[in-house]
Amino acid sequence: MRRPSAGASRELLPGGGLVLDVRDGDVRDGGSALPPLRFEVTTDRGWVLRQGERPLIEARSEGEGCCRDLRLRRLPGYRSPLPPLSAATMRDGADRSHRYARWLEDTENGPLYRGRWSLRPRTTFAPGIWSSDLVRDWPDATLELLCGGGWHGVLPLRPLPAPDDPHVKACRKHVREGTLAPVLLWWVSFLDGWLLLDGHDRAAAALAEGAPPHCVELARVPDDADWRATAEAITEGHGELMAKLAARPAGPHTERQRQAVDRGYADALSTLPYDAADTPVFDEPDRGARP
Repeated sequence: MRRPSAGASRELLPGGGLVLDVRDGDVRDGGSALPPLRFEVTTDRGWVLRQGERPLIEARSEGEGCCRDLRLRRLPGYRSPLPPLSAATMRDGADRSHRYARWLEDTENGPLYRGRWSLRPRTTFAPGIWSSDLVRDWPDATLELLCGGGWHGVLPLRPLPAPDDPHVKACRKHVREGTLAPVLLWWVSFLDGWLLLDGHDRAAAALAEGAPPHCVELARVPDDADWRATAEAITEGHGELMAKLAARPAGPHTERQRQAVDRGYADALSTLPYDAADTPVFDEPDRGARP
């Protein structure tokens, strides 16, 4: 059984949200080194999503080259890492990123693993994410994985209820009132898409009312050593480029070019610690973490 954690260290993000720096002991799982909700490799072409020992998704890649199909079957038994949200909880106006972070630290059902994780609001998506790229088929589905573009959709972990489902109808009232709590998405790097971890009823309600749901996005972000190494390489490249600009004869656009290079450099450095990193995947036979 997972025990309540003392809490990982937290870093506030500009514009809302936070980063959890999870270390051994921050999230405990009764002695296992694995998070309860995890991906495991089964074959060269297959993987499974498990919650505890229960399989939730069995997937296999088919095809060669750039365009491949990922055939998957979802199985019953998924348990949300968040507790049920009452009407009063949805109306209380609390910071959802912080509240969801606390629940994810304490749950027996979540994906947190050592490293840095971001939790931040997400209200805008590319066209089609919540329509054509929302997987409504159950239990079997096929995802088209394209080179350079991935899949980029939303995969629910249980069937989405109908618009007239009683729970959905209750949530639709919150949509109209503007008090609907955001759903929780988990960004999965090798899918180039999201798993819907919590809020299937809320997602169905928002879509029934004609709008995509507001979301809190959970994603693994680079460890300090990784992003600092990248920052050093970017800084070296920036210095070389500025030196080349300085060596050229000054012209009417020289200062504008220098300012543009400096802005690009500053923008790149500011996002490095918070860019999405690889989602943890584990080897099934020996339960060891992949590099």
